[in-house]
Amino acid sequence: MDLKEIRNQIDEIDSGILDLFLKRMALSEKVAEYKIANNLPILNREREREILKDVMEKSGADEAYAYRLFQTLMSLSKAKQGNLLYGNTPLTDRIKETVQPLDAVFPETGMVACQGVEGANSQEACERLVKRGNIMYVKTFQAVFDAVDSGFCDYGVVPIENNMNGSVRAVYDLIRERNFAIVRATKLNIRHALMGIPGTKMSDIKNIISHEQALGQCSGFIQSLGDKVHTTAYANTAVAARDVANGKDKSVASISSPVCAKLYGLEILKTDIQDSDNNYTRFILVSKKPKIYPGADHMSLIVSCENRAGALEEILSILSARGVNMTKLESIPVPRRDFEFRFYLDLDANIHAPGVLSMLSDLEKHVDSFTFLGNYPVV
Repeated sequence: MDLKEIRNQIDEIDSGILDLFLKRMALSEKVAEYKIANNLPILNREREREILKDVMEKSGADEAYAYRLFQTLMSLSKAKQGNLLYGNTPLTDRIKETVQPLDAVFPETGMVACQGVEGANSQEACERLVKRGNIMYVKTFQAVFDAVDSGFCDYGVVPIENNMNGSVRAVYDLIRERNFAIVRATKLNIRHALMGIPGTKMSDIKNIISHEQALGQCSGFIQSLGDKVHTTAYANTAVAARDVANGKDKSVASISSPVCAKLYGLEILKTDIQDSDNNYTRFILVSKKPKIYPGADHMSLIVSCENRAGALEEILSILSARGVNMTKLESIPVPRRDFEFRFYLDLDANIHAPGVLSMLSDLEKHVDSFTFLGNYPVV
C-alpha cells in the first residue's frame, strides 16, 4: 500500500469522524436543554470517569491517545453546553453594564494617583495611559487605592508585573480586596542606573537604596560589589534618588531611572545595571468604576480551585475548548491555608467574541472563588 492510498483511507475515516462529531455535538445541545429544564449542572464527574474508564479498557496500546481524545471531546461538549446554559447570568449582566459604546474614546484627562515622586516609572506610565492627566503623588500602593476610593482621583497607576521579577502581589491583593477594575495597561522597558551625590566614587558606597523590585532586577550587579555593600528597600526608586540627594552622604547610592539624576542633581556612576536589557514592567490603570472600552483585547482574572488532582486542568480545558489563548498563569499561596493557591490568569480575550462571556460564567461555576479584574487594551 503506497502513501497516497493510506492518506485516502485516512481522509475517508476523518470524514466519518466529522459526521459523528457533529451528531455528538447536536446531542450535547439536547443534553443542555434537558439540564436547563431540570436545573442540573454541566459537570458530571462520575459519568466522565465511567466514560474514560471504558475508553481505556477498550483502547489497548493506544490507551493514552484515546483517553486524551475523549477528554477533549467532553471538554468541547461542556463548552457548547456552557454557551447555552450561561448565556445570561448575574456575572455576564454585570459585565455587559460596563461595556462602553463602540464610538467611545478613553478620556485623555483626569486626576491620577501615582505612588512615588517626580521621576518615578509610574509617572511615565501615567503619561502613556492618560495623556493629559493631572498626577497626584502618594507614598504607598494602598494610598493610590485610597485616593481613588475616596473620589479624590479618577484613576490610579500601579505596577502589576515585571517579566524578570514576577508579579506585584500587593497590587493584586488590593484590586481584589477593594473591588477595583483594570481599565488600561502599558508596558515600559525599565533601565536602571546607580547614582550618588556629585563626587561619589564606587569605592565610597556602603549602602544602595531602591524599591525591592529594582533591587531584585539588579541583583547580579549588586552581588558583584561584594559583601561591603548592603541594600535597603525603599517605597519607590525616585524617592530613593531624592533621599540620596537630600542626605548628601557619599556612602549611600540609589538605583533609579536615569531621569532622576537630572531631577535631583545626582551623578550617574553606572548605567544599565539591570540583569537583562529585556526588562519590562507592566503598569495598569485602575478605577473604582469598571468600564470596558472598544479595543479591549486583554483580560485578567484571579481564581482559586479545590486542592485535588485535575482541578486546574478543568479550568484550563474551559479556556482551550473555546480557543482562548492564556498569556499568564501564576500560582500564589493563599495566606494561612496549607497548600492552597490562587491563580493569576491573563487571557487574549474580548468580551464581544463568541463564547467569551459564557466561558467566564463557566469558570465562575467551576472554581472556589472568581474575580474578574477587567477587559482592557494595552497601549
